[in-house]
Amino acid sequence: MHPLRRLFGYARPYRGDAWLATLYSVLNKIFDVLPEMLIGVAVDIVVNRRDSFMAKLGIADPLQQLVWLTGITIVVWLLESLFEYLYAVKWRRLAQDLQHELRQAAYGHVQALPPDFVTDARSGRLMAVMNEDVHQVERFLNTGANDLVQVFVSSLLVGGVFFVLTADLAALAFLPIPLILVGAFWFQKKLAPRYAAAREAAATVSNRLNNNLAGMATIQAYTAETFETEHVRRASDGYRARNADAIRFAAAITPVIRLAVLVGFVATLLYGGWKTLNGDLGVGTYSALVYLTQRLLWPLTRLADMTDLYQRAMASVNRVMDLLEAPLPPQPTGILPAPVRGAVDFEHVVVAYDDRHVLHGVSLQVPAGETHALVGGTGGGKTSLLKLLLGFVRPAGGRVRVDGTDVADIAPRELRRHIGYVAQDPFLTDGSIADNIAYGDSAPDAARIEAAARAAQAHGFIAALPAGYASEVGERGSRLSGGQRQRIAIARALYRDPAILVLDEATSAVDNETEAAIQTALREAARDRTTLVVAHRLSTVRHADAIHVMDAGRIVESGTHDALLARDGAYAALWRLQTGQAG
Repeated sequence: MHPLRRLFGYARPYRGDAWLATLYSVLNKIFDVLPEMLIGVAVDIVVNRRDSFMAKLGIADPLQQLVWLTGITIVVWLLESLFEYLYAVKWRRLAQDLQHELRQAAYGHVQALPPDFVTDARSGRLMAVMNEDVHQVERFLNTGANDLVQVFVSSLLVGGVFFVLTADLAALAFLPIPLILVGAFWFQKKLAPRYAAAREAAATVSNRLNNNLAGMATIQAYTAETFETEHVRRASDGYRARNADAIRFAAAITPVIRLAVLVGFVATLLYGGWKTLNGDLGVGTYSALVYLTQRLLWPLTRLADMTDLYQRAMASVNRVMDLLEAPLPPQPTGILPAPVRGAVDFEHVVVAYDDRHVLHGVSLQVPAGETHALVGGTGGGKTSLLKLLLGFVRPAGGRVRVDGTDVADIAPRELRRHIGYVAQDPFLTDGSIADNIAYGDSAPDAARIEAAARAAQAHGFIAALPAGYASEVGERGSRLSGGQRQRIAIARALYRDPAILVLDEATSAVDNETEAAIQTALREAARDRTTLVVAHRLSTVRHADAIHVMDAGRIVESGTHDALLARDGAYAALWRLQTGQAG
């Protein structure tokens, strides 16, 4: 489907505004063309006096004719200015409204997609779509749409006047237009893939910069500044080369169009002058036609800028629409039966990514109120089980139930509001500590915030900060240590008082002393709620009700810490590797 049709289809609620803006543009162009005709009338009055065109309308005195013409000119200019103001306001407001709507819709759509979509699509590319591409659409609506409307209307109006006054001269004046249009469409066809490639290259630059800014500490620690500067240079060179390829074509449009315009203008000048000298055409009419030839043909020189802007915008429209049309996962509407106990049951679940199986028929029951741990080497499938529970991925086979209800039938928001989730690399929003603990709560409770912080062993360091709970955490929590960020994330999970607590390496970034304190707090927090823990440090889960060892997408051992050590299997080998002890 053509990108313009895709945009019009999406912008259906704004069609009334678009039509009104178009009307203002048309009326402005009508009153913009009239002054050239009034110049011809003025010349006609001065040359023919009582035999002028206005004399035939009943105004015999030449001076009165000029007075009337002056009044008409003032009215025409005022109306032209009025409609220029109206179309500028309407088009720009439409551009602002639509870019706001597109950006909000694109971001909202991304939020409704699984988290893995952002990773697969590259966050830098998504940022380029939601910022640069949306802005490109706004630029087109700000100026390009009005230019296209006015060039079309101007051609119709001036062409109509030409054919009324002298058809043979009109034919000469219009002779270059087919060549101009064919050339413009040919350039458009050549420009479209070049601008699409340029937009992709711009997204690559954005992704590289975004990635490097996030990892600046690592870049500097490894003295990799020159290495990464070269990466950025290559990405920027790629964008520059693709943009230059498009610019070479875009820059050629104007000179070609100017040559075609010259042909039409010279034809009017010579042939119209010859007819006037022979008395076949009035002096006033000839003057008007010379001015109107410029009015007809000269705006076509802007086809270069219009084509350039149009093609950039259409490439951006396709990228934005492709994002908006990315298929959403099923959106069930079911709810969990109250009260939510938090019993979790994985029944023969299978998960595959690109035909690569990461879970092979795993079955696991976590009774309500118990703490179960998932341990094992990297790539064993532990995090995939958590993603299944959170509804981030759908099983290729089997089912996941919470309190006997299939997760596939539960609305994602309904499911997740009963789960407290702590990731290995916790996300903190750029706000205060209190904002982050009560994250997502429109009416935060200060007492609950402090209670959650105490439970997560975070109150001590928070109270020591100059602004306490009002202290800003910085972008992604940059003003806090890794352990402090982890404890804020744990406090955030506890603030929700969830029925199910999901901890994905929640103590990986804390020291031994802090870990011990957190473990004490978590044992209290886990009381009367289901807790599912992924851990590499086995010391953090030795008191769990059950520990499940995963390897290559399967559960190979299950039991308590003591029972697994007594079995002397995979868990016992991991324990000896980490502690050097037998039990």
